[in-house]
Amino acid sequence: MKQRTIAGNWVSEIGLGCMNLSHAYGTPPSEQDGISLLEKALDLGVTHFDTAALYGFGKNEELVGKLLKSHRDRIFLASKCGMRGVDGKRVIDGRPETLRATIEQSLLSLQTDVIDLYYLHRWDKNVPIEESVGELSRMVEEGKIKSIGLSEVSAKTLRAAHLVHPIAALQTEYSLWTRNPEIACLDTCKELGTAFVAFSPLARGFLSGDITDPNGFVDKDIRKGMPRFQPENIRKNLKLIEQMRNVANELDCTLSQLSLAWLLHQGPHVLPIPGTTKTTHLQDNIRASAIKLNDLQIKKLDTVFEHKNISGSRYPAATQNEIDTEEF
Repeated sequence: MKQRTIAGNWVSEIGLGCMNLSHAYGTPPSEQDGISLLEKALDLGVTHFDTAALYGFGKNEELVGKLLKSHRDRIFLASKCGMRGVDGKRVIDGRPETLRATIEQSLLSLQTDVIDLYYLHRWDKNVPIEESVGELSRMVEEGKIKSIGLSEVSAKTLRAAHLVHPIAALQTEYSLWTRNPEIACLDTCKELGTAFVAFSPLARGFLSGDITDPNGFVDKDIRKGMPRFQPENIRKNLKLIEQMRNVANELDCTLSQLSLAWLLHQGPHVLPIPGTTKTTHLQDNIRASAIKLNDLQIKKLDTVFEHKNISGSRYPAATQNEIDTEEF
């Protein structure tokens, strides 16, 4: 696996988003199957593992902690605070006292005394970003975390936070069909020396080409409520997949590999963290590190997936109001 840097640490250029193992896409795999997938990722060269207090309302951190216990020195560990489960509901809370309580619980769940990269999962707009980041900076001073990240914020907010403490990474959704980071965040991250961590780099599975039934999502799958995954939009967006398949055939690779390779070509500071529950998909994703695209292939993909060609917004209105990212 090739390497890229976050906060001065060399990590696998393709990481693993661990959310799928406990959260969001229907019934998660068993604990043993989840641990087996994490161990396989480590065996295949993945060193960057990303979790959060929210995922599975704590269960995902506990799962990752069981892998960490024996392999801590081999893993770059990222987790998140500022959004968690309270009484069965997702709550955004960036108050310093809440962040403090969350880090203490996360350290216990993860079975470690330090987290390499700790993100503010969502900016609580009722709390100045400087106040939340200020509390995270005190955690750095205390040795509980090594570096600070932000998730789903704008370039403006990133700059404001960076004045309080260096921001090691900005994490937001980025893929061929979600190009919002290109408005400002990608360039700002490059300027500030901030890594850009791309979550949902396969568009929540859509860019794999496996989603063909507009009505095929199971209960508790968050995609059922997302505009882009509504039947009328899925049917329109599937036409883009067919154009993408031509480029994949040229390179003799899968659609997932092509999607990840395209992201890796967007700059050395871009690190995708695809998630999966299947070992076959994990192996497929990791092989994307070896794929090289030429300028013509990149241009073709850019043209096919221009924002104006995408049907449906990425979040429902209520969720969209919670985030701070630039929008087309």
